[in-house]
Amino acid sequence: MGKISQGILGGLSGKVGNVIGGSWKGIDYLRIKPSSVANPRTEGQVNQRNKFTITLEYLQANKEFIKIGYKAFATKKTEFNAAMSYVLNNAVGGIAPNFTIDYANALLSRGSLSSALNPTTDITTPGQVSFAWDDNSAEGNANATDKAMVLVYNPSKKESIYILGGADREAGTQLLRIPNTYAGDTVELFMAFVTEDLKTVSNSVYLGSGTAAP
Repeated sequence: MGKISQGILGGLSGKVGNVIGGSWKGIDYLRIKPSSVANPRTEGQVNQRNKFTITLEYLQANKEFIKIGYKAFATKKTEFNAAMSYVLNNAVGGIAPNFTIDYANALLSRGSLSSALNPTTDITTPGQVSFAWDDNSAEGNANATDKAMVLVYNPSKKESIYILGGADREAGTQLLRIPNTYAGDTVELFMAFVTEDLKTVSNSVYLGSGTAAP
């Protein structure tokens, strides 16, 4: 039971109905107790949780990549939170409750640097993935010394293998070693570029999926 210590206009200590009173640093306060939620698992809430879960699963495997890829968006939030917001709003597809990540739109880096030109991959050799691209260092704001960022995401194992400061843009190729345990698994392939000082990145490019060679 609550107690009003100084009449109706005095301080309230405790609970009266749905009003809760107290004192903090000598200041009396009142607040309304929130009504209980009749159904905390509505269809909309369940769908939102499912979207959040698959996005979190995807991004947790790629958080080191994201630290560089979303650096420019880490204002009053972390790089990871910036990536969560972007992917949730732009790259979750499918039909409820079986939502999926739309990898083509699920950017792992976002920035103004020129992207890879005509990127390709080859996963036919066991234990490795090779990335290739055309040298476009004379175009736009690309630099010959921009570093390749390449990534192989394994959804079934919920993990990724990546290189964050790889070959120069002018080199045109990058080899990435992957575990032998990936053999036969479907993997998703991405790449981006970052300037030599790690300050500016390109949008990541989704290079499709494939089956890792046995």
